[in-house]
Amino acid sequence: MFLLSKLFWVFAQPLSIAFLLAALATFLVFVGRRRLGGSAAFLTALVLLLTLFTTTGTVALQVLEDRFPKPSREPQAVSCMIVLGGVLENEVTTVRGGIELNQAADRFVEALRLARNHPQARILISGGDGSLSGAYEGEAQASERFFSAFGIPADRLVKENASRTTYENTVNTAGLLKAQGLENCLLITSAFHMPRSMGLFRAAGMTVTPWPVDYRTSGLVRLSLDFTQPALNAQLTTTAAREWMSLTAYYLTGRIGGIFPG
Repeated sequence: MFLLSKLFWVFAQPLSIAFLLAALATFLVFVGRRRLGGSAAFLTALVLLLTLFTTTGTVALQVLEDRFPKPSREPQAVSCMIVLGGVLENEVTTVRGGIELNQAADRFVEALRLARNHPQARILISGGDGSLSGAYEGEAQASERFFSAFGIPADRLVKENASRTTYENTVNTAGLLKAQGLENCLLITSAFHMPRSMGLFRAAGMTVTPWPVDYRTSGLVRLSLDFTQPALNAQLTTTAAREWMSLTAYYLTGRIGGIFPG
């Protein structure tokens, strides 16, 4: 399933779809099917327009981010935090060492802030090497360097270093929580990733409090044309498409109870 999902996403992301449609259009014209080729070319242009020059992806991501609002007040007592991986550039850190954070760095930053405010809280980092090769340092293992650099002792960390997907995050985390006797934890992950994560944790029978971070949208965007930032529009559309496809796949395979947990 892991390999299949990786290969599927290679072809299912918006710009890959546009490329495949363009290749199909070229082939159809070459073999004399000009009308079908024209239709494929039109679809190519439409996908590129929606991906690069509209706020479609931003709005789709915004819907995900708004599903679980962040609590207005910090809890008085925090005994446990679950931090889902996807924060480190594993390939870079494996080769170069150190700590190289990506756009989801807020997951670690917020966990660090809470850890310093609640010195009794344990921090469970869930994330291994999600690459196809499996040749890189697991994220939970590398996270120890980050937290120790800011004075968080290693004995406060619980490292789950085997998971490659959000589903595996949930399954492996459930076992560790039980073994460590940890309950009613905060779940820290990107806001757009929270619906799928909460759906999985609920399906596994775990009670967690959503603590979304890493917002990519303002929450005020409406559908419109946008010619000012095509690269960013493409990035947001790709992220939204992947998350919505994952929600659909997890629902159809029975891993979550609803297509849009809330």
